[in-house]
Amino acid sequence: MASLGESVRLERDISRAIELLDKLQRTGEVPPQKLQALQRVLQSEFCNAVREVYEHVYETVDINSSPEVRANATAKATVAAFAASEGHSHPRVVELPKTEEGLGFNIMGGKEQNSPIYISRIIPGGIADRHGGLKRGDQLLSVNGVSVEGEHHEKAVELLKAAQGTVKLVVRYTPKVLEEMESRFEKLRSAKRRQQNSYPQSPDEEDGISVAVSYADLLRVQRLIVLCPGHLRSWFTLKSEVSE
Repeated sequence: MASLGESVRLERDISRAIELLDKLQRTGEVPPQKLQALQRVLQSEFCNAVREVYEHVYETVDINSSPEVRANATAKATVAAFAASEGHSHPRVVELPKTEEGLGFNIMGGKEQNSPIYISRIIPGGIADRHGGLKRGDQLLSVNGVSVEGEHHEKAVELLKAAQGTVKLVVRYTPKVLEEMESRFEKLRSAKRRQQNSYPQSPDEEDGISVAVSYADLLRVQRLIVLCPGHLRSWFTLKSEVSE
């Protein structure tokens, strides 16, 4: 086990355990079915996720005590993280290099929108896309050891901007929640567009060249002329009292 202040890496220990299980199987002293089952667990994506989260928590836990106490606290925190994600995908740790190019993804959501913070887009060809560890639909749980659960959108943005060198993200894949959130936002945008476009329109609108004009633009003109094929027609006249 690493001493206090040092990082911990368990991947080599797990690989060594798998090698020892291979040797034990060849002796025939233990039923191979049980050993093979244990090997599958150690080689599984779930075990890898547990290892990544444990290593991340160990590096960020603030306990000024012996390595044993720190390891025990880390184990409990790791179990708590996975228990909290029951019914969802388990947490993952994704490390991305921070360069002048940026990180290559967009986020949406936050406390002010009554929603978690999510990875809403992976920019094609960007750092995150080339790395391959981050997914659209990942919920952002922490940035470099600082939790962003229940935080405002700007808090996550500031942490991502301030990061230097390598950015360590803890995320959890829950795409259905992102889809529901985007659907809710789209309904709000549609309602806003309908409200903005609720000015009078031509009763006998003809095919031809159309011009997008906002309600604010209409208030600044006295007459709106629409050019249609073959003729010129007065479409709408604002009354002087409207602009007063």
